[in-house]
Amino acid sequence: MTPGADTGPDRAATPAGRQPGMLHIRFRTADGTPLGAGCFAQLLRLLAQFTPVIEALPPDAALADVRGALRYFDRDAAGLAELVRLRALAWHGVRCTIGIAANPLLARMAAQGAAPGEIRVVPDDAAAVAAFLDRRPASALHGVGPAAARALCAYGLDSVGRVAAAPPATLQRILGARTGRVVYERARGIDPTPVVPNAAARSAAAEHRFAHDELDPDRRRRALLSLADGLGARMRASGQVARALTLTVRYADRSTTTRTRRLAGPTAHGPALVEAAYALHAALGLQRARVRSVALRAEDLCRAELAARQLSFDPSDDRAHRIEAAVDRARARFGDGSIRPAAAFGGGGRPPPLPGAKPPGPGATRP
Repeated sequence: MTPGADTGPDRAATPAGRQPGMLHIRFRTADGTPLGAGCFAQLLRLLAQFTPVIEALPPDAALADVRGALRYFDRDAAGLAELVRLRALAWHGVRCTIGIAANPLLARMAAQGAAPGEIRVVPDDAAAVAAFLDRRPASALHGVGPAAARALCAYGLDSVGRVAAAPPATLQRILGARTGRVVYERARGIDPTPVVPNAAARSAAAEHRFAHDELDPDRRRRALLSLADGLGARMRASGQVARALTLTVRYADRSTTTRTRRLAGPTAHGPALVEAAYALHAALGLQRARVRSVALRAEDLCRAELAARQLSFDPSDDRAHRIEAAVDRARARFGDGSIRPAAAFGGGGRPPPLPGAKPPGPGATRP
């Protein structure tokens, strides 16, 4: 690819000195299988060949600031992105979808709207940014969840363009002072968040793709049980806890539904994560939906030592934590797959029980 080549519908001439240099890269294997931790580490090393300013977004994405590398490589950001895309495909068999913009917010949105394997550029120009954001739904802004989107829509602010045109005071009355100010700035394409190399992950995610479009809710619950258990183990190993959990369900028609729930307290305890995942799944009311994949993301991570834990006088709670610690030690010694929840293997059609629920006694009817 030559410098200045067209790479997508949002490509446009950018004034000298104002070339966008923020890349949001999403990695996907050629066969659609989840990206392994080892492969993800290799892809991060590939990005390090172009810039040291890389923020990993496990399990399959990364932010890279390449503004300092443009003159060295004598290419614009799109040219560097094309090199990353070709090397990832040739060396690792991984397809890259890359969004390029002046800040992480716009780069993330460009990548989300791009086709698999596409490089999409949002020029660093106020008019181009406004046109890129104008007709997108308010929920497309990072940090605007379902509740905030519903509150904005109730006042007719259903698109990013309308949110940007609203007075800041109006948004602060609807969403609160801090959230209203942040949403106003993001609706105008303003995001001062820097790319922090080697920063602690702010979220952790895991995905399960079914071999066939899944109709059985019990199998979906078993998948969620495995995902939540794995997320908890990863967070405990890294000394982190989550304050919220997000469930994303992808259907046969490629549409998705995403729901987020705040946890009762910061935790990496497996049963608490499983219970939240089950509640999110039940709230969707999926009856005959054809589900292609389910994904869980632990949000708003913080260091475990900085989080307060509610004391409990229930001996079973302390016993569950001791068992969990023993399981973590066994997995560290014998591998992650050495111990798994029994309910994840199925039980004659019986759905996985809710964490903490007592097993049915003799003669009890099946739920």
